[in-house]
Amino acid sequence: MSNNFDLIHRPRRLRRTEGIRDLVRETRLDPANFVYPLFIIHGNGIRREVPSMPEVFQLSVDEGVKECEELMALGVKSIILFGIPETKDAKGTGAYADDGIVQRAIRAIRDAVPDITIITDVCLCEYTDHGHCGLLDGEEIVNDDSVALYVQTALSHAATGADIIAPSDMMDGRVGAIRDGLDASSFQHIPIMSYAVKYASSFYGPFRDAADSVPSFGDRRSHQMDPANFREAMREAQLDLNEGADILMVKPAMPNLDIIHELHQTIDVPIAAYQVSGEYAMIHAAARNGWLDLEQTMVESLTCIRRAGALIILTYFAKRMARFLHS
Repeated sequence: MSNNFDLIHRPRRLRRTEGIRDLVRETRLDPANFVYPLFIIHGNGIRREVPSMPEVFQLSVDEGVKECEELMALGVKSIILFGIPETKDAKGTGAYADDGIVQRAIRAIRDAVPDITIITDVCLCEYTDHGHCGLLDGEEIVNDDSVALYVQTALSHAATGADIIAPSDMMDGRVGAIRDGLDASSFQHIPIMSYAVKYASSFYGPFRDAADSVPSFGDRRSHQMDPANFREAMREAQLDLNEGADILMVKPAMPNLDIIHELHQTIDVPIAAYQVSGEYAMIHAAARNGWLDLEQTMVESLTCIRRAGALIILTYFAKRMARFLHS
């Protein structure tokens, strides 16, 4: 191939040095856009690593407070709480109990780290003895009666000091019901971050170990979405928006960058994406086998989620990524 010395456009000029690449970089990551998931358990002084999720721990409330202090120092200003109760029952009463594990964590964190943004996951799967997301009639999850308990849970979280309510159950009508419940109880100021597009994904396995929420039978395909469906995702997002959602979340993130991008292009509310446990665990596993570089892959994966249009990223890499950005 002959050299063409008359080229006017040479895109490589802007890739030549690190300084130039940084100058023209289109997508940037900021710790303030990360949300760090915390798994809170009963007890004191407990910091128990999740076997399938390196550097992720089940934390007692006091350890959760320490974690929040460290996050704020790194510039990660938001958390989402998942509770693991001491006892479980068919109605998931630990989810909405005044002295529930999440309620206790909210109070302690709010007192010790007042400026952190506390988001609470609203679902029953961590609290039911059968591990499903709502009340059961035989082996069927009952939609409307379950929604009533999500409202009760959301009100309990708001009254305790949560900043944002995040329903993750995927029952029909739950966003509107929670919005009505919050408004009727003078919590009009509390936003809802809806798990609007939540697929029945194989990438959730490690989370279920961390949150002790493995179903005792069956699966969650009756309410979580079929990963094959795009148009359904747009409909679910629009329904949640119509019901009063302030932020729409897509879960999991990496397999659904097309969904994130389409929502970012067509809907004028912030889009969140959850880089889920399986995404996190497989990057760590591959790095431990020497198949890829952990930090480079972490940066690339989060950058691509941000580039697709997610303003908010829920990720277990939040602390490590914040340290990387500071360095």
